[in-house]
Amino acid sequence: MTTVARFLRRDPALIEPWPETCGQIRTIIEEQDEAAAEIHHVEIEDAKLHYHERTDEFYYVIDGEGVMILDETEIELHKGVVVYVPRGVKHKAVGKLTVLTICIPRGVLHDVHEVE
Repeated sequence: MTTVARFLRRDPALIEPWPETCGQIRTIIEEQDEAAAEIHHVEIEDAKLHYHERTDEFYYVIDGEGVMILDETEIELHKGVVVYVPRGVKHKAVGKLTVLTICIPRGVLHDVHEVE
């Protein structure tokens, strides 16, 4: 029987980033943690338009400014803004941004479908 942790504490500064569809990503809460969601700290650079078939995402802008393209709509982003991206919506953030993404359910890294 596997025991699931009652709580987790992780410091993004101690996690080595790696390149991903949106830029440099640090996975703070991972799929194997068996939490209800995954959490990623992302430094946006040259994000590619993509969508998720099974995953909803929340973007919280920690720092920076830019825009997010959601299907045919473009919205402005700046520090403190939260954006909900439902599954199936093609999206990408453009600009110099640091964001926290909350992905529900977990498993988003197996559910990235690049369009460009």
